[in-house]
Amino acid sequence: MAKSDDNRPFIPLGIAVLTVSDTRTLADDRSGDTLADRIAEAGHRLVDRAISPDDKEAIAERVLGWSGNDAIDVIITTGGTGFTGRDVTPDTLEPHFDKRMEGFSAVFHRNSYDKIGTSTIQSRATAGLIGTTFVFVLPGSPGACRDAWDGILKQQLDYRHMPCNFVEIMPRLDEHLKRS
Repeated sequence: MAKSDDNRPFIPLGIAVLTVSDTRTLADDRSGDTLADRIAEAGHRLVDRAISPDDKEAIAERVLGWSGNDAIDVIITTGGTGFTGRDVTPDTLEPHFDKRMEGFSAVFHRNSYDKIGTSTIQSRATAGLIGTTFVFVLPGSPGACRDAWDGILKQQLDYRHMPCNFVEIMPRLDEHLKRS
């Protein structure tokens, strides 16, 4: 069963948050605030935070730029995961994933189902690796951001979480890039 090994040190990660919205600003971005607050409470560093319109080029430019920044270990996007014509975040980012994280979507939907029932199927939450950067694509509601952070990310981004976590594998994420 999952537990915390308090003999291991906490290792703070650099995290960037991108809110994808045509209507939000930093002043009224409740989902981004939810993530920023939880990142700080957990002891991680919020390296950058931005708003992007629901535009494929703008989203890709920001996320790919951040994925090339050595200070950023994790990127969390919020918004644009639905089915409307403007919801393009998964479509934009999944082609850039070097590896997809199928389990994230499954666990996110399982947790979400307990809170909102079958409405969870209206989200295309996804995750993967771009280079050595973890990218999590969340729905745009504060509740979905809380569920993803509290139910998945807080534990997986903590080196003390056992039996395994993302932090302990970070030094080996570029092994496929080093092979000849």
